Amino acid sequence: MHESNTSTTWVGLDVHQNSITAAILAPGAARPVIQQLPGDLNATRRLFRRLGGTGPVRACYEASGAGFVLQRVLTHDGFHCEVIAPSLMPRKPGDSRKTDRLDAIRLVELYRGGLLTPVAVPGEEQEALRQLVRSRLALIGHGTQLKHRIVRVLATHGHRFTGSKSNWTKTHRSWLAGLRTELSGPLQIVLCLHLDHLEYLESQIQALDAELERLARQSGLRSQVEALCCFRGIKTLTAMTILTEIGDIRRFANPRHLMAYCGLIPGERSSGDVQRRGPITKCGNAHLRRVLVESAWHYRHRTGAQLVLNRRRMGQPAAVVAAALKAQHRLSRRFWHLAQTKHVNKAVTAVARELCGFIWSALLAAESAC
Repeated sequence: MHESNTSTTWVGLDVHQNSITAAILAPGAARPVIQQLPGDLNATRRLFRRLGGTGPVRACYEASGAGFVLQRVLTHDGFHCEVIAPSLMPRKPGDSRKTDRLDAIRLVELYRGGLLTPVAVPGEEQEALRQLVRSRLALIGHGTQLKHRIVRVLATHGHRFTGSKSNWTKTHRSWLAGLRTELSGPLQIVLCLHLDHLEYLESQIQALDAELERLARQSGLRSQVEALCCFRGIKTLTAMTILTEIGDIRRFANPRHLMAYCGLIPGERSSGDVQRRGPITKCGNAHLRRVLVESAWHYRHRTGAQLVLNRRRMGQPAAVVAAALKAQHRLSRRFWHLAQTKHVNKAVTAVARELCGFIWSALLAAESAC
């Protein structure tokens, strides 16, 4: 809940690329005043300077494609501005009206009542690194779609690869290279075009991997990256994804908050003596949940420490190494215990949830050791 201050002016902003709708609740006012602003940030700054002459101003707007630019500008000018999680906004059943004006009014009224949940605003460097990591994921998605298209185009013309069970092995790529010279006409042009595009995408992914490796060694994240690499199933790319998506680990008071942020806690609809627990909520950060589940699959293997893991753990804080070793043994036992009675995917999800707790403690230990 916000602190009680009768002189505070509350502002709800519905932000779009070319326009901003502001709902202003003056101190003691029952209904907000609506003001239409252009998309120019300077117009918004002038409005807040005028409002700030009568007392403190608290503003908010929903997280969207507008990003955090407006929040950073207002914060730099000395005003309090928060970005609100749209999925956690209270909504009235049956209210199907939606306009910029109504959205701004709803925002400011709920914000004054302390009923909105703000999101963590990343720093500019963290946000740029996050975009770099997500760009790599986008390139991988483009490459996967292109591979599927190449296989289907060739199959529709009767060219099917039977040299091995899987496609895109060395044998398959050699077969495709031979087709480039055997085919003729438009089909040859299509195949060459797609293969050249695929080669370009793969070179871009390799370049991004090299850049992420360099940034992991040179940025302020180095100690945290090295701490996460002590865990089985986590290397530099996964560590960078975790760190850029989490941000400051201290904003999570305990591991359960981090698990909820990843959407890995089970949903529940219990009442009275009846308890009903369902699938995981899948709320929060999907990118973080994906890499944690991918890492959790590694704990289905034997628990013996490997030579590579021992090398990564050399020189790391004792608390970090202890957390990684405990996770290596406990999570492996946990997986095989659950896999006896549940589907393997459920077992992996449960391991990913517990892995969040070990990551939380390791990151705190790495920060305290710096």
